Amino acid sequence: MKNQAPIKRHQAIVSFSKDHHFGLLLIWKIRQGLNKAVNPERISNYVTFFFKEDLEKHFKEEEQLLFSKLPADDVLRKQAEGDHQAIYKLVAAIEKKKDDAVLLNQLADELEKHIRFEERELFNHLQDNIKADDLEAIANRFPNSSKAIDEKWEDVFWEIKKQ
Repeated sequence: MKNQAPIKRHQAIVSFSKDHHFGLLLIWKIRQGLNKAVNPERISNYVTFFFKEDLEKHFKEEEQLLFSKLPADDVLRKQAEGDHQAIYKLVAAIEKKKDDAVLLNQLADELEKHIRFEERELFNHLQDNIKADDLEAIANRFPNSSKAIDEKWEDVFWEIKKQ
């Protein structure tokens, strides 16, 4: 296995990467629930809650603070914005059809693919193409806190119950 040096992130982008940790945790929770045969409606309720409390804000901030700094026809910007739209549509579909495990799986897969794309490609591209003074202005943003969000949620379907 090839040793890869860690990617050096500009401080402006670090907070978005920290948010991604909680997105990956959402994916893990969805998959845990599905693997444990939890009623998909319980998982869907958490997904829509988490989306409204965290992910939607994260997407809007990425679009306003980061993507908007790239030209409208930038290929990676267009891909990221398209990914966001696809995820918005999946969450809307999940809200309408809460008992659909296939939709939950699709969301987990799409969100994981999107986060990996941003971390491996888009964020490097942004660092190379956003002006230094714009990056400095963005650097004051604070990451979202999933811990505070989960404190508002009682149904921890993803936890392993001790016998």
